[in-house]
Amino acid sequence: MGCVTVAGSKEIEKRALANGATEEQLLNAAGEALGIAISRHFSHPGTVVGYLGKGHNAGDALVALRILRDRFGWKIAARRAYPLDDCAPLTVKKWDELGLLNPLDRAPDWRSLPRPLLLLDGLIGTGASGPMREPVAAFAAEVNDLHQHAGAKVAAVDLPSGIDADSGEISPDTVTADITFTIANAKRGLLTASAAPAVGALALVPVAALDSGKSPEMELISPQIRHHGKAPRPFDFHKGLAGRVAIIAGSHEFTGAAVLATCGALLGGGGLVTLYVPKSIAAIIAGKCSAEAIIRTYTDPREILDSRFDALVAGCGLGGLDDDQAAALLETIAKSPAPVVIDAEALNLISKAGRQDMLAERHVVTPHPGEFARLAPDLKDLPREEGARKFADRHRSTLLLKGCRTIVTRAGEALWCNSTGTPAMATGGNGDLLSGVIGARLAIGDSGMEAATLGAWVCGRAAEIALATGGFSEESLLPTDAMKFLGAAFSDWRNSTR
Repeated sequence: MGCVTVAGSKEIEKRALANGATEEQLLNAAGEALGIAISRHFSHPGTVVGYLGKGHNAGDALVALRILRDRFGWKIAARRAYPLDDCAPLTVKKWDELGLLNPLDRAPDWRSLPRPLLLLDGLIGTGASGPMREPVAAFAAEVNDLHQHAGAKVAAVDLPSGIDADSGEISPDTVTADITFTIANAKRGLLTASAAPAVGALALVPVAALDSGKSPEMELISPQIRHHGKAPRPFDFHKGLAGRVAIIAGSHEFTGAAVLATCGALLGGGGLVTLYVPKSIAAIIAGKCSAEAIIRTYTDPREILDSRFDALVAGCGLGGLDDDQAAALLETIAKSPAPVVIDAEALNLISKAGRQDMLAERHVVTPHPGEFARLAPDLKDLPREEGARKFADRHRSTLLLKGCRTIVTRAGEALWCNSTGTPAMATGGNGDLLSGVIGARLAIGDSGMEAATLGAWVCGRAAEIALATGGFSEESLLPTDAMKFLGAAFSDWRNSTR
């Protein structure tokens, strides 16, 4: 289930056929897994309308429609871009098996349909290239119009119609999906930042016969591919085994950042979480923090080195440090014997001091694009993927480059691109929560890559679950809301149910 090119995907399918599978068996397996994956992501059944082309991509969609109707209680309908006589024989067979009397001859009457309204984009598969032509372009435009103006959600089958699956290039008419269910293996172009506006979130639909294995270049952060963080805790597990997390965070201006990082560490599984803050704000912070957190004050950050901790989180919400305090914080990070999550102001101090040389193997750096530009100004104008790779080749630390397609990598590793998340996360504080979660995972013994990939995935997934089940909108969801669903997100990771 690695990342593949279109040519690689075709070669994998050819190999599966040579090994005895039939086209229909592969299509049925893909369509059934697709239907199950959609039902898990959209847990409340409503109306799903399949937008169908003439190839096997439409065949996958037809099988998924049947699964959604028969197993999960969805109302189904279909819009066909072509008459059946123009469709692939296997797609015609799946249409007949579905048993719909007639396709819709116009756009669905969205005002009267049971909600949620889901549009399933099965217009074009990976074999297509170049700009969309009629009649498909008109159907893609209809999908986008319903997405923009009727509150419809869009799920793409394998890829959004109109996108180049190898390069990620988006044509003007490309379908804009909320989530793309990529079949068997992630298509390389879909993982790029340039493709993200059309691809949305990504979900991997496993098909055992088409598994490509791992890619050395780019990969999707997905529980179907990465298997750490799934083992249950032993029954005699205790807080000492869960790890001690130390957090240096907070200032008069940014008390909330310290609180969110602490919540992330607690909800991420930290056994003992200690937040170190300046004495002047200790009372304010204590009034906002969870009762489970330990609050301690410091005058000089280096004092923390005398404490016992298994991971350190440094930088969230720090502000107003003078030169001596800044130097002391950098020294604390450099001398920490335990792994360190370096975020926010700590990253800016490294940039300002020109101390990128201090980044070591035990460090996880978590910049947003602006912080990355300050850390590596010569890389800031490169494509995200190229910039991340060059940064990782220079430094021994693990890099988590935030964005709508968060990248996690280090020297010698593939670029791991996150599959979860939502535009609802465009609110200050999500990065602080993430730092705390990563700190907790480091404290329990995860490697930097393991902690960062799992942290990115579960924080994005928690926001998705909050939107789907918590009554929130993209405008209203806050990090303090999303963090309440971290437990459900960890469960989804453990059970590979997303």
